[in-house]
Amino acid sequence: MTLTATTHLNFRGDARAALEFYQSVFGGHLLVTTYGDFGMPKDAPGADGVVFGQVATADGFRLLAYDIPGQAGGSPDSAGSTRRENGVTITDQPFFVSVEGGSLDEVQGYWEKLSSGASIVEPLAASAWSAGFGMLTDRFGVTWILGVAADDYTAS
Repeated sequence: MTLTATTHLNFRGDARAALEFYQSVFGGHLLVTTYGDFGMPKDAPGADGVVFGQVATADGFRLLAYDIPGQAGGSPDSAGSTRRENGVTITDQPFFVSVEGGSLDEVQGYWEKLSSGASIVEPLAASAWSAGFGMLTDRFGVTWILGVAADDYTAS
């Protein structure tokens, strides 16, 4: 049996913009289906909202997203926040999205793109467990952890 977990992000009207941004960061194929595409009258409020959206790459990255019906105004204030304080990560968010790459160069490329308009929680740098580890909250309120896969790193 093969089991795959895929992150599914919920937005309040900006799923399309978020998916387009994530495609610009990670590459791959973008698929967006709106409520109107599924039969909602095209002139109804919310018909242009994303009912199913996906970014998928050939190397296995996959992210799903949609717009919560009847919700508008971008990322909710209740999305929470994440910060570093006295060497500890403090958050009230229920999850982070973690992406690991095979090399520091690969991860740095994603970091540079994803950090545009982001709030940096932990700068991308070598850590005790990784050749590169960083944390940021992007312009859509999603907190990402980027790192180099631990089995590719030998502490010196």
